[in-house]
Amino acid sequence: MKDLFYLDAVNEALTEEMARDDRVFIIGEDIAVGYGGGGVFGATRGLLDKFGENRVLDAPLSESAIAGCATGAALVGYRPIVELMFGDFLTIASEQIVNCAAKMRWSLGGDVDMPIVYRTAYGGGVGAGMHHSQCFENWFAGVPGLKVVMPSTPSDVKGLLKAAVRDNDPVLVLEHKFLYKRLQGPVPDDDYIIPIGKGDIKREGDDVTIIALSAMVQQALEAADQLERKNIHAEVVDPRTILPLDEEIILKSVEKTGKAVIVHEAPVIGGFGGEIAAILADKGIDFLEAPVKRVGAPFCPVPSSPEMEQFYLPNAENIVQAVQEIV
Repeated sequence: MKDLFYLDAVNEALTEEMARDDRVFIIGEDIAVGYGGGGVFGATRGLLDKFGENRVLDAPLSESAIAGCATGAALVGYRPIVELMFGDFLTIASEQIVNCAAKMRWSLGGDVDMPIVYRTAYGGGVGAGMHHSQCFENWFAGVPGLKVVMPSTPSDVKGLLKAAVRDNDPVLVLEHKFLYKRLQGPVPDDDYIIPIGKGDIKREGDDVTIIALSAMVQQALEAADQLERKNIHAEVVDPRTILPLDEEIILKSVEKTGKAVIVHEAPVIGGFGGEIAAILADKGIDFLEAPVKRVGAPFCPVPSSPEMEQFYLPNAENIVQAVQEIV
């Protein structure tokens, strides 16, 4: 094991998968030479020197064109990785992702593979404003043919990204930009993958289940520490993948605790937490001893003011309050 920052784990996963399979290439805006090399966040630093300009491609500022190139490349046997600079720009690329790549296997009778990875930095907490801080995971979790992963730790982002590159379906990898240079943790030295669709228990407990996505896992763990001091033992469940979703790990935890709080950074209204709550109502109603609570952002654009952004984002205190309402 070694300690890596979240961003370094991303870079290591890309390096290892490009070295393993020469069909893998990466395309995006300023990923080769822009910003001193390695893109705006530095996730692709060093790749141009290792693999050359034929496999690390700086593209024009057109997310739709980049995603379309990946679809064509996948159809002829390559395994493209698309870097979309900010998750907000998924809206521009969505025509190619949703109406082309996600449906290609279906429309061609299962005779083709679509091994595309769409990587993007998303989420708030860095003062990037309303056009560079949004969370759209719920939009893409309703698209048949896609897979959507939301890693919360350096180990998870490396293992899930490597699994995504080896997957034969299009995979959206949502990397929370707040975690890039702030979260450091142990990462295995060996060549490993984390299966897409398999959740993880980040902390065990028996009084309440906190189901948290991406960066909110860290807030949930902090909340669990605070609750422990109040003699409330919270179990923190990280689905890691929302499409497909590991329903079993969620239901087993709620069967044990009898209570559930669901946490995501996206607004509560229309957020993926509603889908998880529906699953609990449908398949876990006999386990529930209290209403299911959801914690998320208010229904408004992400504020540009750093002070207002901190007020907008869900935090550990919000989670503690939600837990105390049902325990």
